Amino acid sequence: MPITVTESAAREVRRLIAGKPTSEKLYLRMRVEGGGCSGFQHKLDLDTDANPARDEVFEFHGVPVVVDKRSLVYLDGATVDYQDDLNRRGFRIDNPNAKSTCGCGSSFSM
Repeated sequence: MPITVTESAAREVRRLIAGKPTSEKLYLRMRVEGGGCSGFQHKLDLDTDANPARDEVFEFHGVPVVVDKRSLVYLDGATVDYQDDLNRRGFRIDNPNAKSTCGCGSSFSM
């Protein structure tokens, strides 16, 4: 698999999906966008659209994950985790392709 979603992250995504009032299938969309002080940013969203012509679809611990093919090049080997402890709460993406990150950690360079 080019990306990995941990059980902890999948559990949080399932919780978020369960709270959405929709009958449509929801995917965790993972992508890379230009921006931030270092050049690129990781983005995670819930999405109802998965297009086989432009997206790759994966499943981790019961969560469908969609990544557009362009972003997949930048995310090869990345891991999505969720932390919920005293010092930090939220999703964390460990991307081995990132050469450096900005001071706040929200953007990276390749």
